[in-house]
Amino acid sequence: MIGGIDEAGRGPVLGPLVVAGVSIESEAPLRQLNVRDSKKLTAERREELAPQIEKLCKFEVVVIPAEDIDSLRSQMTLNAVEARVFATIIQKLGKMDTVYVDSADTDELEFKKAIKKELKHEVEIVSKHRADDLFPVVSAASILAKVRRDAEVRKIRDEFGTEIGSGYPADPLTMAFLQEYVGRKGVLPPHTRLSWDTSKRLMSLSHTRKLDEFGGGK
Repeated sequence: MIGGIDEAGRGPVLGPLVVAGVSIESEAPLRQLNVRDSKKLTAERREELAPQIEKLCKFEVVVIPAEDIDSLRSQMTLNAVEARVFATIIQKLGKMDTVYVDSADTDELEFKKAIKKELKHEVEIVSKHRADDLFPVVSAASILAKVRRDAEVRKIRDEFGTEIGSGYPADPLTMAFLQEYVGRKGVLPPHTRLSWDTSKRLMSLSHTRKLDEFGGGK
C-alpha cells in the first residue's frame, strides 16, 4: 500500500486549512483517471474526480478551522501544525509501505523528520516539493483537499450572505469583505485567522482611522 498527503488553504487569511490523505495498492488506477495537481484542474474537473478518487482509495480529510489554527500557532509553527496533522492522517489510513507528502517546509528532510517524530509506527516517508505534480497519489489527495476547502468556503459565504472571495490576502474580493466588515463591526469576522499579519494590519488600520476621526472631531 502507498499513500499520499497534501493540503489546501495554507496561506488564506479567511477559512480553514484542509489536509487530505489517500492510500491505494497501486497508482495505476489514478493514472488512468489522469489525476493532476489540483491547481492545474478546473473546479468542475476537481468535482468530477473527487468521488471517483474516493471510490478507488481509502481516504481521510481533516478540516482545521481558523480559530484552531490561531490556537495551535501560539504553541508551534505552521509547519509543525501540518506535520502533526499529516502524521494523524497516516495513523488513520493504517498500514502503508510508503507515504508521499508535499513538503510544507523549505527543507524537505526537516519536514519528513517532523512527521516521523509524531508517528507511532515506522513507515517510509518521501517528502518532496511539488509532490502533487510528481506523484498521482499526492495529486489525488490534493484534489480531495481542494474540493473540501472550496465547500467550506462556500459555507462561510452562505453564512455571511455575501461574496467573500477565495480567502487569500491577494484576492480583492476577500480584502474588500474583510475591510467592510471591520469598518462596520470594529472586529474581524468569524473564520478569520487572527494570527495572520493581514489580520493584524487590518485591525491596526481600523484603529488608526478611529483615532483620526476622533482627532478630526475636535
